[in-house]
Amino acid sequence: MQHFSTSPVEMIASFWRNRALITALTKREILGRYRGSILGIFWSFFNPLLMLAVYTFVFSVVFNARWSTGSNSKTEFALVMFSGLMVFGLFSECVGRAPGLILSNVNYVKKVVFPLEVLPWVSMGAALFHALISLVVWLVFYGIFFGVPHLSVILLPFVILPILMLSMGFSWAFASLGVYLRDISQIVSVAITMLMFLSGIFYSVSTLPVEYQELLKINPLVPLIEQARDVLIWGKDPDYLLLLSYLGGSLVFAWLGFAWFQKSRKGFADVL
Repeated sequence: MQHFSTSPVEMIASFWRNRALITALTKREILGRYRGSILGIFWSFFNPLLMLAVYTFVFSVVFNARWSTGSNSKTEFALVMFSGLMVFGLFSECVGRAPGLILSNVNYVKKVVFPLEVLPWVSMGAALFHALISLVVWLVFYGIFFGVPHLSVILLPFVILPILMLSMGFSWAFASLGVYLRDISQIVSVAITMLMFLSGIFYSVSTLPVEYQELLKINPLVPLIEQARDVLIWGKDPDYLLLLSYLGGSLVFAWLGFAWFQKSRKGFADVL
């Protein structure tokens, strides 16, 4: 029986070795999502705009929500909220699709020799593309209403790097579990919806009672979303020590997810 390495070195080596394949599959994934539609890839621009409009209306008009700065500007609220949605969307798109990655690519399991461990990277590539489109939309609207964005925007990649590795850990784990436990896709879907409202996207965590603030910060997405807002909205440098600690933890978590995937993939063909 073929042996699949669980080494953390193999996690990175596999990505580098199959980078051309990952690029090609990511491009196919992005284009295939909009194939046959009239507007095509332009939907990737319209989707974040439409959701931004809906969430802004519901929370800033219907519920009269305001950010902790005390400003009554609906535009500022929309941009602050949208910055959180961008970061969370990157995580949720990867993790939400993970349980079906192997199930939707059965031919790769049964008929060809294929590096199945790259499928979460492909999903990540597509999520990064959509996150980049959302960032462009955010930058354009920020420029229109508030002028030139803060220079600290260039630090955003350092903020989202821990989220990328955290997402990969979950993706490898859930992609494997989805083969053996079909209910995992429903569980993940519910969990992501819950996380969306428990990650400080639609409200400022600092406005909550202290005991609830500490409780929410158990969620690793909360500090990272706050760091993203610091560099995007408030023009502050991120907490580098915090990011370094989160990056170390997320790399370990990614490796654990990868190791589980490599250990369990031997049974994929038998189950499918």
